[in-house]
Formats: sequence, C-alpha cells, structure tokens
Amino acid sequence: MDIRAELLSLLRENARYTTVDLARMLGTDESEVAEQIETLEAEGVLKGYQAVIDWRRTDEEPVRALVECNVTLDRETGYDDIAARLVGFPEIQSLRLVSGEYDFSLTVEADSMGEVSRFVSEKVAPVPEITQTVTHYLMESYKERGIEFDGDGDDDRLSVSP
Repeated sequence: MDIRAELLSLLRENARYTTVDLARMLGTDESEVAEQIETLEAEGVLKGYQAVIDWRRTDEEPVRALVECNVTLDRETGYDDIAARLVGFPEIQSLRLVSGEYDFSLTVEADSMGEVSRFVSEKVAPVPEITQTVTHYLMESYKERGIEFDGDGDDDRLSVSP
C-alpha cells in the first residue's frame, strides 16, 4: 500500500492523529505527512474532519430521517442535475444515488419531526423530477461511521418465561 492510501486509512480511523503520530505509524517524516495532507486537501480528496456524536448523551438530540426518493428523468435532466438542486439544503446531511427500489437516499436532520416533514413536503417533494418520497425516522443509532455506541446496559423489555 502506498503512503497516500495508508494515510487516508489512518485519518479515516482517527482524524485527530497528529502529524507526529502519523509519521511514526507510516515510517516517514512529519514534513512528508504534512505535505501529503495538504495535497489531499487541495485535490479535494479530504473534504473535512468531523466528530462522531452519540446524540443520546446530549441535551440536543436532533430528529434524523432517511428519505427515499424516486425520480423520473427526461432528456435534459440527469441524476447529477437533481442532486445539484438538493445538496444546497442544510437539512440534508447526506445524499446518495442508490440502486434498488428507489433512486436517491437522503439523510435529513432537523429539530423536530414536524420540521423534517415540512422540509420533505415543501422542499424535496416539489422538485419536478421527484415522483415519490418515503420517510423513515431514525429511532436509535448503534453505530455511526464505523464507531459503535455503547448501550446503557438497560434492557427495558419485560422478561417472559414459560
């Protein structure tokens, strides 16, 4: 594996590694690591650095939903055109073209179910090529971006025995 691929793998594992840590793990010097990171950012390979948050442990848990969208394309409009209209909405945390029963998968985040619902009905559904939306509210997250969330250990189900 080349240094670039190894560096990306390490940053994906933990974006908070210092250049000193990365250089040690890669067996190279710190200036080479800094140069590689700068190049990756300039090329648009590294788009940002984000924290993985277990919202259950905060007082500000947002409402998140997965929204499936079906579209009908015409000669002038392609998937990229529709995506370009949707990516600008701050409520959309992720937007993916997918295979299967629907065309786009959106992750939407807002302060309430009503806000998510209004966003989908007032901003997403009116896009002319979108023919159908299905919204699934996220009830619980057990793992995000490869990081498992510890449960609180409480199992609130009633035990049943024969």
